[in-house]
Amino acid sequence: MTVPRIVATVDAVALLRRLAQRNGPLMMHQSGGCCDGSAPMCYPDGDFVVGDCDVLLGVLDLRLGAGETRSDPPVGADAVPVWISGSQFEAWQHTCLVLDVVPGRGSGFSLESPEGVRFLSRGRAFTSDEMALLEAHRPLTGRDREAGVEPAVSDVPTVVAEAADACPVPGLSP
Repeated sequence: MTVPRIVATVDAVALLRRLAQRNGPLMMHQSGGCCDGSAPMCYPDGDFVVGDCDVLLGVLDLRLGAGETRSDPPVGADAVPVWISGSQFEAWQHTCLVLDVVPGRGSGFSLESPEGVRFLSRGRAFTSDEMALLEAHRPLTGRDREAGVEPAVSDVPTVVAEAADACPVPGLSP
């Protein structure tokens, strides 16, 4: 069983599909601050230069709905790699990031900026069992991808109906 480092809501996947139809293949980068805070940023694939030490959190499969998996990897505009800088990964390596969409102005350089919504990262700390599984497999870096190493296809769902399904809010659950 794999443990995904990135999960997306159906709303985030729907927005990514619309953006991919308009812009072609996409990529995401979890910003570490600067201009737009720590917002997840969406770019046309290749418009953001991935560094050797950037970490691939996962590849979102835009063919999937909530709770679905596939054994074949997504390609082209169906595949959205999600990256984070190496230094940010050190701070967030114990957390599953949940990509969501909320009303508001998108980040200045991110493709959703004119849509009236913005991407938002939520987080859930991994359990000790999940951490043990993750520690057995080093995440891919920009250097790995440049060398042609491809990530494994997730055997667990990476799309959830809403953020609370992957990142429950304490005290709000029954």
